[in-house]
Amino acid sequence: MRFEVPQFIDVEDKVFGPFTFKQFVYLAGGGGIAVVLWVFVPKLLAIPLILGAVGFALALAFYKKNNKPFIFLLESMFKYATSARLYIWKKETKKVVAKNTEDTPAEDVPLTVPHLSDSKLKDLAWSLDVQNSIYSETEDSAE
Repeated sequence: MRFEVPQFIDVEDKVFGPFTFKQFVYLAGGGGIAVVLWVFVPKLLAIPLILGAVGFALALAFYKKNNKPFIFLLESMFKYATSARLYIWKKETKKVVAKNTEDTPAEDVPLTVPHLSDSKLKDLAWSLDVQNSIYSETEDSAE
């Protein structure tokens, strides 16, 4: 048994003449808003509102930005406007102030490592941590 595989699955079907269903709904909604504004609002105020509503309906129906419909742009704008944002204007790095080590150089200070446990592995790890912190302090003060 053979089955036909759809070829153009990303193209919407044309339902109402040359328009897809979404395009038809956007255009019909814009036209309906234009008629309501023309009937119920004074003519001088209605004309700019009608132009805005029809322009918005046309943008929803036909305008694409980066091959995406205008409704996605509106959704992104709404999410951006309603979401919380974190603003960092000036990130200042803290300067390390070197202590006055001229009186007692680091080589003359005896290194005492406290005895933590009977485990040789823990003692070795402790001594490495202490030595690394002492070396990093002397390198920071040299700069």
